[in-house]
Amino acid sequence: MTRRILVTGGAGFLGSHLCERLVADGHEVTCLDNFYTGHRENLSALLGHRRFELIRGDVNEPPSFEVDEIYHLACPASPIQYQRNPVRTIRTSVHGTLNLLDIARDSGARILIASTSEVYGDPEVHPQTEEYWGHVNPVGPRACYDEGKRCAEALAVSYARQYGLQVRIARIFNTYGPRLALDDGRVVSNFIVQALRNQPITLYGMGQQTRSFCFVADMIDGLVRLMNSDCNAQPINLGNPAELTIADLAEKVRSLLGSSAPLMYRELPVDDPRQRQPDIGKARQLLQWEPRVGIEEGLAKTIQYFRQQVSAIEPK
Repeated sequence: MTRRILVTGGAGFLGSHLCERLVADGHEVTCLDNFYTGHRENLSALLGHRRFELIRGDVNEPPSFEVDEIYHLACPASPIQYQRNPVRTIRTSVHGTLNLLDIARDSGARILIASTSEVYGDPEVHPQTEEYWGHVNPVGPRACYDEGKRCAEALAVSYARQYGLQVRIARIFNTYGPRLALDDGRVVSNFIVQALRNQPITLYGMGQQTRSFCFVADMIDGLVRLMNSDCNAQPINLGNPAELTIADLAEKVRSLLGSSAPLMYRELPVDDPRQRQPDIGKARQLLQWEPRVGIEEGLAKTIQYFRQQVSAIEPK
């Protein structure tokens, strides 16, 4: 059945892939984006499609919508982006989420809140389960994002309890793939772009902190499955449980590119998590979901995208 779906932040990395998936599934999709970090070019395959509409606007002052579902993805997601304007970041996570919850309540829509693994902070439990409450510095440089998302989860659950709203909460772990911006600041894009330009690959600390990387196609599938599930008002981890160190990631990128770019070490940022790995037992059981794209396959596809992007702007 065709549904009317609103995607906030739909011109961004995850949002644009999600819009394509939803249109391909036969739905009518409206994308709301202020282009603070999103790009119109990410939606080039959808512009002009009869079931797709792009609206330039902000979740802090959204127009009225009559929709069946809302995917609320609007918010800068990389530390460079969300620390650039911390007040705007927390306003988007709190005030913007309140606005979207009101729209969902008034239109009787189901809403999915894109939360983050950052709600776990620098975790003292490993791997991280949804029952873990986290270890977050509420006044650190990452607090605008970490605490903003924690508040967004609390708001969503409160609306479910008070108004009977159908809410889904996705705790998204590190995701990568085509359409990450060249200057996004996340580790996968940083390493690939630096290696392509034969620049030193920047590692923070000694590169022994761990992350778990999920390819974007797998993440989009997880989000759609969660929206269509019965998992009301309970956070669900979405990510790849295959854990590796940042130093190992750098070596994989260099190997796939045949690069001899040197490694450059810098001081570890404040509150940078030492380890990050999702327990996806609930996603496996309740959504019948788990990632299928391995790190080498996903990196190869991402490298192909960035090679085209870099060659398009570099002098011949």
